[in-house]
Amino acid sequence: MSETRTGDSIIHPLPPEISNKIAAGEVIQRPASVVKELLDNAIDAGADQLKILIQNAGRTLIQVSDNGCGMSKEDLPLCFERHATSKINTVDDLFRIRTLGFRGEAMASIASVSQVTVKTKRAEDENGWEFEVWGGEEREIKPTATDNGTTIAVRNLFFNVPARRQFLKTDVTELRHILRTIQYAALASTDVAFYVEADGDIIYDLPIQKLKDRVTQIFGSSYKASLIEFKEETSYVKIHGFASDPKLAKKSRGEQFLFVNGRPFQHRYLTHVILSLYDAWTRNNEYPFYALFFDIDPSKVDVNVHPAKMEVKFEDERSVIQLARSVVNRALNQHFQVPNIQQEEDAFLSDNESRRFDSGFSFNRPSTSTDNEKGFQIPSRINYKSNPVQGRGRDFGEQLYGETGSRQRTDFSESQSYQPPVDQKEQVAKDTGFWQLHNTYILTQTRTGLTVIDQHLAHKRIIFEKAINATEEALPSTQQLLFAQTLELSASDYTLLKELHSIIQRMGFSVQLLSGNTAMINGVPADIEIGNEEEVLISMLHQYQELGQKVKLEAREKLAIAFAAKAAIPRGKKLTEQEMESLVDQLFACEQPYLDPLKKPTISYIPLDEIQSRFR
Repeated sequence: MSETRTGDSIIHPLPPEISNKIAAGEVIQRPASVVKELLDNAIDAGADQLKILIQNAGRTLIQVSDNGCGMSKEDLPLCFERHATSKINTVDDLFRIRTLGFRGEAMASIASVSQVTVKTKRAEDENGWEFEVWGGEEREIKPTATDNGTTIAVRNLFFNVPARRQFLKTDVTELRHILRTIQYAALASTDVAFYVEADGDIIYDLPIQKLKDRVTQIFGSSYKASLIEFKEETSYVKIHGFASDPKLAKKSRGEQFLFVNGRPFQHRYLTHVILSLYDAWTRNNEYPFYALFFDIDPSKVDVNVHPAKMEVKFEDERSVIQLARSVVNRALNQHFQVPNIQQEEDAFLSDNESRRFDSGFSFNRPSTSTDNEKGFQIPSRINYKSNPVQGRGRDFGEQLYGETGSRQRTDFSESQSYQPPVDQKEQVAKDTGFWQLHNTYILTQTRTGLTVIDQHLAHKRIIFEKAINATEEALPSTQQLLFAQTLELSASDYTLLKELHSIIQRMGFSVQLLSGNTAMINGVPADIEIGNEEEVLISMLHQYQELGQKVKLEAREKLAIAFAAKAAIPRGKKLTEQEMESLVDQLFACEQPYLDPLKKPTISYIPLDEIQSRFR
């Protein structure tokens, strides 16, 4: 037994190389975490010009250059010491934090799992200094020629922690997280210019500008005329920001931003409250843009409650949430010229009561009767092979309609020469007629009961299988547009489009990638109504992102599902009997007619016995 251990102690302090890696597990979760910490430090240093370079979604390189105050030779190694910082000195400082960083652990955590090179220079110094830390191992400090400010290059993230590197997501996903982190910083610091480059492509080149102009430059020119400004000031908190018109709502989250004293934060309940204000104008799973800024006395909010500093605790959370709700709700009502019937005491109602009070007012969506009156045209450019699919689809059709019924449908007939007698023809037409219930469900009588088909889900299955088959063809069918459409995308959408470009092309789109986050649509699959191509393509990208978080499928399958969801006949669309019959025929020709691509049933069968039992 060792005599150096007092009282048989088995507890001992961990060496720095281990403790730093443990800390890195909390602070540095992915490349975006590194970007956030470096941006926080640069902005805290007083920089108004930032240049961010990314390679391989941050795996190979993350470099942030600023024109801030720089560091001295003495401070350079200290910035890699754990809990060494220039931003707080006493315990009281923790309760009046104005800077973005304050713990002094980010640089030590980053350096423990990567190869870091720092070049820095103060304006009053003749030369700058260079310092390297590889995997926590410090190297010699040496003089260097560099501009005023600091440049930090982080290479080969997680090179010494293979398990962490293995669990990183795809480049598209990791880059999307990086861009969202940059969006947060750029919206919070409009007095700072941002230049962002990824793998040689310029993603953002944002000058110092007003908030509205920055929102427009980041998310697209379509936002410029659709932003709803709001502001309010009380003795406790100031609130300002922008929300978007509901027509810009997207199928995936990612454009909802909250800030307190310039610091981004997440708050599930507050997010729910703001999104619920759009319930009257948006459908389920649609998420509008908003950027909500709170200015509050730092002593009234605790920002030190989360390892990644992404959550905060307000001293009077209820008042902050109710005021935010009231301000945004009033701005939306004014935008839509809705009379504000809320009373001042509404701020003290519970959230459920407040929502019930609001939703009772007639915030009805515009009528869709015009769309319902339009006839639906079954597209046919992406065709099945000439022989109908053998198997479950045909068997199910024969079970429903019998041999006579199947011969009435040419897609399922084995002999075109068969002609039933006239009286049988009349009986078939009578037995296999189609009716539409609430412009949503197709009803058809069978030999032993009633079949109910969801027209939207059924058409999703049809389009999904057509799209999958199209990706396997050498020359997918495309209908060329008379006039090419130029599409302006957000940086994250453009990055995703680049990743999926080859699959999208094989599905029948003809899309040319241009510079400046723009693309040109020259042709589309025939399942898309001309004039709707931009909306379909953007919706596909957003739906793809949403599916990526819920289901594990191949990229082409997720893309086909996203395409089918947008291109399928909507619920509420009135169909003629011929259109209904054509839809049912195509459904029975599918390999899996029973389920839509996400495994929801397309067909429900009600036996005649069950119907009869309801009248006994």
